Amino acid sequence: MNHIEELIERLCPDGVPHRALGDCVSENIGGGTPSKSRPDYWNGDIPWASVGDVTTRNLSLTSTRASITQAGLKNSSSHLIPAGYVIVATKIAPGEMRFLEQDTAINQDLRGLRTKDYLDAHFLTYVFKTINFIGHGTIVRGITTPALMRTRIPVPPLEVQHEIVKILDTFTDLEAELEAELEAELESRRQQYAYYEEELVSRSQIGPTYRLSELESQGIISLGRGKVISKKTIAALPGDYPVYSSSGAGSGEFGRYGDYLFSDERITWSIDGGGRFFYRPPHRYSVTNVSGWMTVDNDIIRTRYLYYVLTAAWRHEKFDYTRKAHPSVIRDLYHISVPPLSDQDRLVRRLDTFDALVNDLNSGLPAELNARRQQYEYYRDKLLTFKELKS
Repeated sequence: MNHIEELIERLCPDGVPHRALGDCVSENIGGGTPSKSRPDYWNGDIPWASVGDVTTRNLSLTSTRASITQAGLKNSSSHLIPAGYVIVATKIAPGEMRFLEQDTAINQDLRGLRTKDYLDAHFLTYVFKTINFIGHGTIVRGITTPALMRTRIPVPPLEVQHEIVKILDTFTDLEAELEAELEAELESRRQQYAYYEEELVSRSQIGPTYRLSELESQGIISLGRGKVISKKTIAALPGDYPVYSSSGAGSGEFGRYGDYLFSDERITWSIDGGGRFFYRPPHRYSVTNVSGWMTVDNDIIRTRYLYYVLTAAWRHEKFDYTRKAHPSVIRDLYHISVPPLSDQDRLVRRLDTFDALVNDLNSGLPAELNARRQQYEYYRDKLLTFKELKS
């Protein structure tokens, strides 16, 4: 880093010129899509790129998901972009850019650019990683070609560009190695988690087993269903209390309401969302009518133990809820044993540990992966931030 800063200071003591992208390219080529109704246009030997091919983490494009034939290229508005050019998305993921490692045809949502001699194409691709393009459009976000060409970019001397590319390539390789190691560790943790989960399922069948309906009749658990809470209901009384439903990423959270149904520890599940279970620690919340709820006598069965048993059984048995996962279905579907509380607590501690390592984005290995990426992006952006030379 210090070497680069010294090089910039020596070659560009007053700053670095910034130019419009349009002034830095000698060719700007559009693309198109061959007719989908013509099988003879597809699955040929010409790589054909769309936006989905430029949204991967790789800086260079080495392969595409689709290919076309010479007839498809000839009879469409697609063009073959030579290796060494860059391609950039103007729609869906505006500004995503990749360096072409091989001749590639492109669709209408991409542009192929040839950089002038004073701009390294790899350097430009790195620069575009630091630019936040705001697309316009209600359905498909996009940026016009003229607006793209007006994008201002730093253009330091080629010697500086090459040094920065060399450093960033090294960073990228190191990041990939570290991520591969962390991913391998994460997969190992997942396998350990699966092992203990399977052990839990096995242990839940040791000794006498009980249907949930039997445990309910003994007053050990209670089952019920949430109430109707719509988006309109929430809009009429907004607040801070989460509402859980069958929808919602990860936690099943549907919205935030000004009132709540529960404040205790419960298990909930999605009635029409495949029967997936959720553990709800004590807090103020509600569940909608497409969610079931379950309370447990913790002096006999730990709530979190039952949650893990039900989740493991659901995952490994792959139940098909032809009648949806109504409480009446749940009551007679699951059979569990009730080991001593000490055994329950021991298994919960183990599974909690692995659950945090594998699934919690705020701790464990996923957080380490995210921290590595943020560190890389910090140094990348620092290398590519230049004082603009005043004309």
